Amino acid sequence: MAADSIATPSAPRDFTMFTTSWCPFCSSLKRALDSAGTPYTEVDVEQDADAAAFVESVNGGNRVVPTVLYSDASTATNPDAGSVKAKLDELAG
Repeated sequence: MAADSIATPSAPRDFTMFTTSWCPFCSSLKRALDSAGTPYTEVDVEQDADAAAFVESVNGGNRVVPTVLYSDASTATNPDAGSVKAKLDELAG
């Protein structure tokens, strides 16, 4: 899968979170989302070169994690759990 073909989630409340295993911001966001019962798809950019390229493409060439991809194809870089929930609520209409 090429960076330009990363699958955008189709359901309004679905999203993909691009992470690394060692990132404290990723761990914090995952803990908060898990605590709130918010499901997500996680992709480790160190294990998936296409995902890494996608993250770089939406962050000015930088591999910044966590980066979140929503069903409307918008992204957020290092969002907090409240921002993610607000965006999901907006998308669910």
